[in-house]
Amino acid sequence: MFSFASPKIPHLLASSIIASLALIPEQVNAQNPSVIPTVTATQINEQKSIVNYYDIHHPVIGRKGMVVSQSDLASKVGADILQQGGNAIDAAVAVGFALAVVLPRAGNLAGGGFMLVHLAKDDKTIAINYREEAPEAAHRNLFLNELGEVDTDKTLQSLSASGIPGTVAGLAHALDKYGTMSLAQVIAPAIELATSGFAVTDDMLYIIEKELDNLRRNAESCRVFFKKDCQLYQVGELFKQPDLANTLTYIAKHGAKGFYQGDIATKIVTEMQTGNGLITLKDLANYRVEEMQPLTGTFNGYDIVTMPPPSSGGVHLLQMLNMLEQLPIQALSQGSASMMHLQAEVFKRAYADRSMHLGDPDFVRVPTQGLISKSYAKKLAQGISLERVTPSAEISSGQPSLHESPDTTHFSVMDKAGNVVSNTYTLNHYFGSGITIPGTGFVMNNTMDDFSAKPGTANSYGLVGGEANAVAARKQPLSSMTPTIVFKNNEPYIATGTPGGSKIITAVFQQLVNVLLFDMNISEATNAPRIHHQWLPERLLVEQDIAADSITLLKILGYNVVESKSLGSLQAIMLRDGVYFGAADPRRPNAKAVAVN
Repeated sequence: MFSFASPKIPHLLASSIIASLALIPEQVNAQNPSVIPTVTATQINEQKSIVNYYDIHHPVIGRKGMVVSQSDLASKVGADILQQGGNAIDAAVAVGFALAVVLPRAGNLAGGGFMLVHLAKDDKTIAINYREEAPEAAHRNLFLNELGEVDTDKTLQSLSASGIPGTVAGLAHALDKYGTMSLAQVIAPAIELATSGFAVTDDMLYIIEKELDNLRRNAESCRVFFKKDCQLYQVGELFKQPDLANTLTYIAKHGAKGFYQGDIATKIVTEMQTGNGLITLKDLANYRVEEMQPLTGTFNGYDIVTMPPPSSGGVHLLQMLNMLEQLPIQALSQGSASMMHLQAEVFKRAYADRSMHLGDPDFVRVPTQGLISKSYAKKLAQGISLERVTPSAEISSGQPSLHESPDTTHFSVMDKAGNVVSNTYTLNHYFGSGITIPGTGFVMNNTMDDFSAKPGTANSYGLVGGEANAVAARKQPLSSMTPTIVFKNNEPYIATGTPGGSKIITAVFQQLVNVLLFDMNISEATNAPRIHHQWLPERLLVEQDIAADSITLLKILGYNVVESKSLGSLQAIMLRDGVYFGAADPRRPNAKAVAVN
């Protein structure tokens, strides 16, 4: 067991405390042979069973499939599609449209995202890129004021902040190529929810109150998301969206073409012209979904399949897992100060690389294979001290802002045939730009903020970007979205992903480490407290359930520890021995796993 030196407490004392925290309970240890594991036959049988009473958190169990999303209503929509005989892709597309109705702050028609689809029959996994794109009129200095500084109002709360939406094209593409049902069939539940309405929840009201100023400054958003005279709905009241129902009905009849070239496109462009936006009819007509080869890697004997650039999530998830494998983690326990220290050091190095190297591969050369190579991870890991924090200034430099937004949303689906979908999509911030296109019922994204408006200056997530992610026409902004599928013995094992802005990658990483290294069930792994470090600013975010003594030790090591709001909202499924285990992260109210039996 290694020790940590600190000028604030005697070396031996620090070593003793951290070593004791790091030991796995009841694990035989060469330095402490008196610790004998006491595993009974009953415990062994419990661990092999579907329900394990030694666990505190329990996943939802299904025999014929599972849908997990941030909304109980949307999850039920997906499960109903599976019950009707649809496959995972049919259900996923239905969930995507349903979330546009019941989770309007993040579910969307005018955003974009990434989808992984595993096709059991063909034994292949496809990455579908339907990320937003910069309009043709976008240029490098788009968001700089007359002093050459970033105009944050323009990057976040204007129509210029909106990229060309990809969601409708992406969902329609997935359904057309890999689904078994019609667009009208899978979109029907969303139309019903928009038409008949649903009860306003505490969570929905809380977020609308949080975004009150942002939404009320736009007359159409006031009309759509509030009652008469822009008054708030109250919990339990019925929220109907007739304009959105009409929009969904139009898409069901005319397909994606209706959104990008029909009446909806005309409404978008009319508002753009009125409000100094950039998107034109040509921009919409030229938008294309791209199928890509997913990134693959390994960790502790498992195969990891994840999203390639322009998502940075997959690259750095694999990079961080590779680094962790190089470190002395075998004797460490989940949640120990030692483990959190090593994870934080891994995070910082990956986020520094993100700043320097990541961008749209159609515009810049991204050294993807180099970044995810085991040899590069070994080199980076050699710079991690087991006894001290590496200051971020020693890795690189910069000074980002501290503003953050936690939104985006993820859903995972598995069906009885073994097909899998892991999908993350976004408007960027809560309700995107806050600007609703008249007559459509949907808000526009503000995803252009994900570009480096001024290379070297942080975006609203505190992420510092470089030249690789500078604004350019038809370019896709860098993303942290990390939809991921894990395979065990060449069979789908886990589908997962999360919202959370810059915290997405570290949340997915910690959940996978909890399962693949510490053998936690998917619910335990999802519920476990998380940390986050993104290189800059120089601070380690910790959730409130992190043990106080661990926080003390991290501070002694030299971390600037800051208690954080919840980090991410993982929506995950595990398939083991023909049984589906669903885990909806309790960090978001109303998230739910719905089983198909």
